[in-house]
Amino acid sequence: MVLQEDQQVEEIVARVAALDIGKAELVCCVRVPHPTRPGKRMQEVVTYRTMTRSLLVMADRLAGLGVSEVVMEATSDYWKPPYYLLEARGLNPKLVNARDVKHLPGRPKTDKLDAVWLAKLAKLAERGMLRPSFVPPPEIRRLRDVTRYRADLVEVRTAEKQRVEKLLEDAQIKLSVVASDIFGASGRDMLAALIAGTRDPKVLAALARGRMRAKLTDLEEAFTGYFTDHHARLLTTMLARIDGLSADIAELEVMIEGMVAPFTDAVAKLDEIPGIGRVAASAILAEIGLDMSRFPTDGHLCAWARFAPGTKESAGKKKGAGSTGHGNRYLAKVIGEAVAGAAKTDTFLGERYRRLARRRGGKKAMVAVGRSMLVIIWHLLSDPDARFVDLGSDFHAKRTDPDRRRRAHVHQLEALGYTVTLTPAA
Repeated sequence: MVLQEDQQVEEIVARVAALDIGKAELVCCVRVPHPTRPGKRMQEVVTYRTMTRSLLVMADRLAGLGVSEVVMEATSDYWKPPYYLLEARGLNPKLVNARDVKHLPGRPKTDKLDAVWLAKLAKLAERGMLRPSFVPPPEIRRLRDVTRYRADLVEVRTAEKQRVEKLLEDAQIKLSVVASDIFGASGRDMLAALIAGTRDPKVLAALARGRMRAKLTDLEEAFTGYFTDHHARLLTTMLARIDGLSADIAELEVMIEGMVAPFTDAVAKLDEIPGIGRVAASAILAEIGLDMSRFPTDGHLCAWARFAPGTKESAGKKKGAGSTGHGNRYLAKVIGEAVAGAAKTDTFLGERYRRLARRRGGKKAMVAVGRSMLVIIWHLLSDPDARFVDLGSDFHAKRTDPDRRRRAHVHQLEALGYTVTLTPAA
C-alpha cells in the first residue's frame, strides 16, 4: 500500500462564540483571529445576565466582533431567550445536545471552562462532528406551544377523570363496571343526579340512554352503594374542573385550526393516513415541521423520533435489547394514538399491525407501524405532488405464493391427523 498525502484543507470557523447558559446568567466565550499574529486566536470570556437588556448588549458585542456562529448547550428552557434573540440578529445560533458536549473525565468543571470548551467544540460543529438539535422556525414553534399545551391539558383532564372513578369506588358506586364511558351523556346525567341528592338505584338507572337501556339491572346493582354528601361535594369540584378543562381544550383546538391555515395542504395530506385526524396532523407538523430537508432521508426522521432500534455491537457481540431510546414524547404519543386507531381499520397499516402483533407482541408492532407512518409522512411532506395511497389489507396475501400457502395449510391439517385430498373448484 502506498501512502498518499492528504491534500484536504481544514476548515476553521474564523469567528465563533459559545454560551454556557444558566437561569440567571450565562458565560459567553468568543474566539477570533489575532490581529497581529497570523494563525493565533484571541479569546474573550464574559459573564452576562439573562435579562433582555443584557442579552441585547451581548448580541451587539458579538455582531461587532463579526461572529458568524454561536454554539450553546440545550439547558432546560433557559436556552430559548438567547437563541431566539441571536437568531433574530442573524448570528446563526446552534443548539447542541448536552450529551454530545459533556466535559471529559479529569477536566475541571466551571462555567467559564465550559464556555471555553464549547467554543473549541464550535469548530467541530462546523465540520459536521457535532449535530445541532432541531429547532423549528418561529411559526412552527408557536404552533408547537399550542399543541403541546393542548396535549398537557388532555393529560390533566384524564387524571381528573381517574380521580372521579376512584371517588366512586370509595363510595361503592360501580358505574365504571357497567358503562364503558362514565363521562358520556348517560353517565353525566347519573352523576348530576347523585350530586343533586338522588340515591335510589332504580331512579338513577332509569337515566340511561341508548344502548345502556339494556343494562338497567346491572346499573341498579352498580348504584347500590354508600354515596354521601361528602362524596357529592368532591364530585362537584372534580366535574367542574373537567368541564373547565374541556372548554379550554376546545378553545385551543380552534386556535390550532387558525394557526395551521397556511399549512392546509400538508394537514390534508396527513389526514388521509389511517389513524391520523386533523388534530393529530397538526400536532405532527408542530413537532417535525414542514421542511423535510432537515432530515436527509426518511430513516433520519425515524431515528430522530426514536422509532428505529439502536444497534450496539462490540467484539462481534450485540449488546442491549435493540430498544429505540427516548425521543420526542409529544410526537411519540400522537404517533402511538394514530397506530392504535389504524390497528382497528381494514387497511394496509391495520393489517400490518395485526400481523406483527401476533408474532412479536403489541409494543413492537406499535413501534414498527409507527415507523411506517413516519416514513409515509416524510415522503408526503418531501414531495408536493405525493398523495397517500392505501395498499389494502390484502397486500401481503396477494404477494404470497399460492402454492406455498396451499402446502402450508395441507401440512397443518396433516399434522392434526387428517388425510387431505385437494379438488379444484369449478
